[in-house]
Amino acid sequence: MSAAPQLKPAADAVACAGVSVRFTTERGTVTALDNVSCRIAEGSFVTLLGPSGCGKSTLLRLIADLLPPTTGTLQVLGGTAAAARQARDIGFVFQDAALLPWRSAIDNVALPLEVGGAAARPGKRSPKELLDLVGLSGWEAAYPHELSGGMRQRVAIARALVGGPKLLLMDEPFGALDEITRDRLNEELLGIWRSTGTTIVFVTHSIYEAVFLSQTVLVMAARPGRVKETVAIDLPSPRALGLRETSEFVRLAAVLRRALEGAA
Repeated sequence: MSAAPQLKPAADAVACAGVSVRFTTERGTVTALDNVSCRIAEGSFVTLLGPSGCGKSTLLRLIADLLPPTTGTLQVLGGTAAAARQARDIGFVFQDAALLPWRSAIDNVALPLEVGGAAARPGKRSPKELLDLVGLSGWEAAYPHELSGGMRQRVAIARALVGGPKLLLMDEPFGALDEITRDRLNEELLGIWRSTGTTIVFVTHSIYEAVFLSQTVLVMAARPGRVKETVAIDLPSPRALGLRETSEFVRLAAVLRRALEGAA
């Protein structure tokens, strides 16, 4: 009898080992992150959850090569963060959509292509296809002032995806939106993740958002910032908002709440 085939383990999109970040200020040295070690598998959806000041955004900026680590090692997509950034393998969505007001929705999405490099990647979707993907078909010619907050964030997500990144970093992209819009975008984001296969690292303060979106949640503690606990979210996919009323969802939310209380 032949041996069973060996499954190849998922590669790491992000691997941190003993990473710390320290800033020097007039009041002395501030440790933003302390000895952070974590692994994020390619194709996964991982959320960073924690109180303000715990280093969630700092960790995203390390991965995006916007900030260097003080100590420790960081690999992104099998190489350095700088190499991933230069290869345009990283997309970033901030809390503020930061669209250019004089450009239409489709022109805002196309902006990274005009900077150079992104247009050469095979298999990437066009700005029109990405606006369709985020539910903005028919709004291509609209300007930012003609769009709601949620629609502007959809444009920002499409813009971050236009180069076909392998890793999408999202820093509280829905934090300023009303609850109904936020819920709708949570569902749509999961659809985008399934459709593109992109690894997503998502920052939020919301326990319910973390449970609904994630495969894994990294619970972070402050002063100094560190990963306190890793919680697997073993819920079925695809997910709809009704999932939040199930006993397993409520149980996982309680687990995260206890972990956050211990991290505060």
